[in-house]
Amino acid sequence: MSVYRPLDHGWTVTAVSSEVAIENVPATVPGCVHTDLLAAGLIADPYLDDNEDGLAWIGRTAWRYETDFAVDGDDFDRADLAFDGLDTVATVTLNGERVGAVANMHRSYRFPVRELLRQGRNTLAVEFESPYHHAEAQRAVSGGRPSPYPEPYQFIRKMACNFGWDWGPTLVTSGIWRPAALHTWSTARLAQVRPEVTLDGRDGLVRVHVSVERAADVPITLTATVAGAFARARLAPGACEAVLEMRVNEPDLWWPRGYGPQPLSPLTVVLEETGQTWRRDVGFRSIRLDTTADEQGSAFTLVVNDVPVFVRGANWIPDDCFPAGVTRERLAERFAQACEANVNLLRVWGGGLYESDDFYDLADELGLLVFQDFLFACAAYPEDDPLAAEVAAEAREQVVRLAPHPSLVLWIGNNENFMGHADWGWREQLADRSWGAGYYLDVLPGIVAELDPCRPYWPGTPYSGDDSRHPNAPEHGTVHIWDVWNERDYTGYADWRPRFVAEFGFQGPPTHATLRRSVTHGPLTADSSHQKAVDGQRKLLRGLDGHLPPPATFDDWHFLTQLNQARAVSFGVERFRSLMPSCMGTIVWQLNDCWPVTSWSAIDGDGRRKPLWYALRRAYADRLLTVQDGALVAVNDSPEPWSGELELVRRSLTGEPLAKESARVRVPPRSVSRIALPPHVATAADPSAELLVAAMDETRVIRFFAEDVDLALPSAGFEAGVRPVADGYLVTVTASTLLRDLTLLPDRLDPDATVDDMMITLLPGERAVFHVRSSRDLDPASLICAPVLRCVNDGR
Repeated sequence: MSVYRPLDHGWTVTAVSSEVAIENVPATVPGCVHTDLLAAGLIADPYLDDNEDGLAWIGRTAWRYETDFAVDGDDFDRADLAFDGLDTVATVTLNGERVGAVANMHRSYRFPVRELLRQGRNTLAVEFESPYHHAEAQRAVSGGRPSPYPEPYQFIRKMACNFGWDWGPTLVTSGIWRPAALHTWSTARLAQVRPEVTLDGRDGLVRVHVSVERAADVPITLTATVAGAFARARLAPGACEAVLEMRVNEPDLWWPRGYGPQPLSPLTVVLEETGQTWRRDVGFRSIRLDTTADEQGSAFTLVVNDVPVFVRGANWIPDDCFPAGVTRERLAERFAQACEANVNLLRVWGGGLYESDDFYDLADELGLLVFQDFLFACAAYPEDDPLAAEVAAEAREQVVRLAPHPSLVLWIGNNENFMGHADWGWREQLADRSWGAGYYLDVLPGIVAELDPCRPYWPGTPYSGDDSRHPNAPEHGTVHIWDVWNERDYTGYADWRPRFVAEFGFQGPPTHATLRRSVTHGPLTADSSHQKAVDGQRKLLRGLDGHLPPPATFDDWHFLTQLNQARAVSFGVERFRSLMPSCMGTIVWQLNDCWPVTSWSAIDGDGRRKPLWYALRRAYADRLLTVQDGALVAVNDSPEPWSGELELVRRSLTGEPLAKESARVRVPPRSVSRIALPPHVATAADPSAELLVAAMDETRVIRFFAEDVDLALPSAGFEAGVRPVADGYLVTVTASTLLRDLTLLPDRLDPDATVDDMMITLLPGERAVFHVRSSRDLDPASLICAPVLRCVNDGR
């Protein structure tokens, strides 16, 4: 017998402080104290206005969660309290007796309580110490360590960005953040199941490592099934471990999205004497990381089923500061947005979380590859106990938990800590104190080699593969490119020739509807949005210099800074894709946000798509034309050859053709072709009044010979019409002049409205049709004028 009883009802939370008069507030499990206090009306919404600033006291307060539950009968040998996640430093008591203590948000915990249970009413309490008090006490013992923020996050095994980041609020939580249960069982239970799924030639090989915990020394039978294969193991009395091996004849292979289907097979392990069953879906595929030395340095290429994969990635941060609220449905929406933007990989960033099972299950189903950071970010970490023991225990648990997922293709030791040690003055501050290198170069690779030998490990990002090299050496390994945005214009991406870009990005504000929701009073201004980046507002405006006109109004600022973000990231993506196969991946910072904020995201904190999302969809398309280093580059990242007639036309801004050229072009699958541009097409007589159009099949690129501020752009002229359809409206715009980056922003009229495309440049006489989806009756006249309908030259 094995019975799980969720403990998700009847909880209350109380402040354990004479200074905070909060007692017996109804609490939600899973959840956290912030959401409980918000639901009770005791705090203002921390995501709105500047409410975050007044809530620091919550992280400096101890909190007690308590519930009662009834037990009827005792027909079981063992009873365990099982907590999937406690945030973070806590003591658990049952009926007034101490059960255990915990100190790691990233672990699960199980406590035997058979002898403490009572027939009838039982009282369970979890008392959380202030995260700040614990971290500061550990810092006092270990000695200070450098980090970019004046927060002690590296001294506690807790989601680092809880303590604030350059895109996130400082909201330091406590609570039972993942499910809790009472597990009663007899005879034995499945304590751990760890499958290794590999390919042996064309056959699938599955080795399932099973550990059991016993309540009785009797023979135990374990069975496993997958894809028609079966294995059985018999454990003698006292034995607790077995390996079940199965061979699957030529299984269908699991592929990344864009490379093939994603067949999944249920792997089931059963403890026959009790019926307890463990089940996961697995996929058959091989994975390796090619770091072969070559004439340019060394490769960094992900190879799946012996096929090199160009990574079109995005970095993932926690989708909410309070992660218990992130449902499978919300993740499915975010993953759909990623796939629609032609993303094929998400990197789970090291300042966040090991995400929920739903996250990796969805990735498996959709073919979204995952790079998983171990949770270390931008700081020097002590390597002494008790933190070191927590790190090892956490890593062992999470490697086992995530190993079944075919979507997970790389473990990464840390985020930017090698860079910090090399460039941020850590050596002088640290003296002889540890900073985490032992984790990244010894502890973590050892755990991965032991528990997940079928999957590669990389010590960090950026990292060049050799401690004798600078960690951000572009010729080797992964790089992060942050001189652009922090110090340089986005055209600086053209100076880089990286092998793999794991982070790069440019800021832009959230959508208007998200910004309007987050500011509850007064008119919107450029300073209305939360801005956490150092000097962020100035950098946004500096980014416009030399590209776009200075904004005269808030509406101009909002449109132009969003547009510039989209252009900057597109410029970088196109540059790096054009370098394939020397460069074999880009991971844009970042896909998503956790609250309403001006940030680097493509999807804002309310889940709305920013203009960057549309630009990313275009820049990450299977087939791309881009002008690089005086040549036209045709990128074909599809499984079929791309053949067609390439048309090159130099035109005036008024649309007249000035020079033409055509050529028959064939681009092999998964490759790049460079086509020299004839001088009579590539050279403008008047750069301020001309442009180049390159088109093949349905793919087109327009390249201007000067920046917008130096172009003789005409005052925008067009005719527009609106036609209602079943799910919204079709908006048709016919250009009588050049329209530069024509954009429709329907969320200004309906917060739930969406549009199918943005940032379309039309030549005179061309037409665009926008599909606006909305359930409201919108004013047609408002759909076809500013500030809803915009283009760069609408104010000329």
